[in-house]
Amino acid sequence: MVSSEEELSAGDAPTIVELSSDDVLRARADAVTKAGVGRKADHLLEVRGLSTHFFTPDGVVQAVDDVNFDVGYGETLGLVGESGCGKSVTALSIARLVADPPGKIVAGSILFDGIDVLKLSAEDMRKLRGKEIGFIFQDPLTSLNPTLTIGYQIGESIREHLGLPQKAAKDRIIELLAKVGIPRPADRLNDYPHQFSGGMRQRVMIAIALSCDPKLILADEPTTALDVTIQAQILELIQVLSSEFGTAVLLITHDLGIAAGMCDRVNVMYAGRIVETGTVDTLFENPRMPYAWGLLDSLPRIDDVRGDRLRTIEGLPPLLINPPHACRFGPRCAYIRDKCRESEPELTQREAGHMARCWATEPEGWIE
Repeated sequence: MVSSEEELSAGDAPTIVELSSDDVLRARADAVTKAGVGRKADHLLEVRGLSTHFFTPDGVVQAVDDVNFDVGYGETLGLVGESGCGKSVTALSIARLVADPPGKIVAGSILFDGIDVLKLSAEDMRKLRGKEIGFIFQDPLTSLNPTLTIGYQIGESIREHLGLPQKAAKDRIIELLAKVGIPRPADRLNDYPHQFSGGMRQRVMIAIALSCDPKLILADEPTTALDVTIQAQILELIQVLSSEFGTAVLLITHDLGIAAGMCDRVNVMYAGRIVETGTVDTLFENPRMPYAWGLLDSLPRIDDVRGDRLRTIEGLPPLLINPPHACRFGPRCAYIRDKCRESEPELTQREAGHMARCWATEPEGWIE
């Protein structure tokens, strides 16, 4: 097992260049321009009416229900919400990794760089996945094969998609390990996952996701179970690499603090649906949905004058086997009225680039 000291050591590990916020913005602008050259569509990823259900003995679980969003070239889009709201299933659907049975994409379209991935054969999708779409899974310990060396696992995509000869493939693997900050990369090729700490295993997962220079990375809670110091290193690494290569990122997290520091735009998801979407500035400064208020209010703050206890959102999300036809957040909402119990609100525009699904904050609503 690699020690924390080795993870944090600057003596052996390559230095990740720290960029100022202005440097990151300039680098991202240049990389996005380069990434968008010759593009086939207005957005790199366009998800329309996506519905993914799981068919179980107890009934049909509507895990993702009529979800719509876009990811621009080089953009980082956050997908936030409580556990069980459909974030991970959305990412798995985009990568066509939903286990069938019991899961099935029952409706919608997913356009990636102008290609409808739902119409691709399994073989064509395998060629796209890994090369054009990288995936950072939530738990590297269970995602990495414990019986294979990390060098072999990183090289698998390189051999499959790039067709490099053995020497060039090995050089590429060493380069990737160095880029993600693994100490002595040439000496670690033949090590197994159990010989790495949690933070190092996550870096290996990032190296696999970046191995073929994909246009899009699906990052499913990439800092789960890591301590805050290693979390910061992993997030900085993703941000720097995205800025360097113009790679778009769909960042799934339940931590709005991470979303605020990493993302250009944020989608708030609840009970299988997008309930609010906007730029980081508009969403955090002027949220227009009580669920988003609850998520923001539950964050600890240095200047907190609310007392010693963190605020919580009372109640539980609805069962998605038979979701309510009215507002899905209604049973937990302090502002619920009769209209909320009768029908579900649509996702409507509140200001430029900002939409919310709430009767109470509509222009004719009762909350100012």
